[in-house]
Amino acid sequence: MNFIMRIIVTSIVAFGLSYILSGVHIDTFTTAIVLAIVLAILNAIVKPILIFITFPITIVTLGLFLFVINALIIILADKFIKGFAVDGFWWALLFSFLLSIVTSVLYKEKRDEKD
Repeated sequence: MNFIMRIIVTSIVAFGLSYILSGVHIDTFTTAIVLAIVLAILNAIVKPILIFITFPITIVTLGLFLFVINALIIILADKFIKGFAVDGFWWALLFSFLLSIVTSVLYKEKRDEKD
């Protein structure tokens, strides 16, 4: 149940960000749900591999290279999902940064309500 709630929250935030950011386009809310599922799968499978491969540069940049990895995951999701488009790397970087911040804040509030 927690996974489904995370998917719904992520899709709502992504759909909202597509209205705010002119370089990110999501056609329908169903596409946003598919995007959230694909991002969850890519974050579970591809992201650990990318982190392992780029570990030295991540250490040198004090972890800031993880933002680049997140943007690459967004661009990869763009290639898989029809109805989702990102206009370039910088839009993907901004979208991934804002998506992670807003969803983190929302998940933190949910955890605070449980306590």
